Amino acid sequence: MARLAIVYYSATGNTHRLAETIREGAGKHGEAELCRIVGADMDGGRFRNESLLQRLDAADGIVFGSPTFMGGPAAQFKAFADATSERWTTQLWADKVAAGFTTGSCLNGDQSATLSYFSILASQHGMIWCGLDIPSGYDPAGRNRLGTQLGLATETAGDAFVESDLVTAAHLGARVARLAARLSSG
Repeated sequence: MARLAIVYYSATGNTHRLAETIREGAGKHGEAELCRIVGADMDGGRFRNESLLQRLDAADGIVFGSPTFMGGPAAQFKAFADATSERWTTQLWADKVAAGFTTGSCLNGDQSATLSYFSILASQHGMIWCGLDIPSGYDPAGRNRLGTQLGLATETAGDAFVESDLVTAAHLGARVARLAARLSSG
């Protein structure tokens, strides 16, 4: 059974809701833990939470999440990513499964740029990237509504999600957990 860690920053609660839904989907195929980046993790603009990083070290897969701000992940997530450089130099996360999710207030608020950032971060760590396996416009359940194959992108009006975006989030969690379980077992 795979162990996933979902590391994310949430400013308004929307990204947190997606993280919870991803965890629910992953729970069908493994264990998933929420690892929320909070203000107390920041010190002088730097991320400082070694216990959170150690929880990620122990996971078989890591799902990255952040709202998209100004065409990329939030500064708090970027500070976290910068703090992973020691793990990068030793390739501690190599061969772990990685995925990503983001949300924005527009149908295309450059969420793909945030997902691209996550995939590059994962590649630098030697991780195996897991995108969505749902062609947009061809799914009877309406999943992957915004058509981003790289990961989950959503758009909210205030704090309201389109239900198919939440269904897509659960699907991503299950997909990552299944892949991590398969890779960790053999």
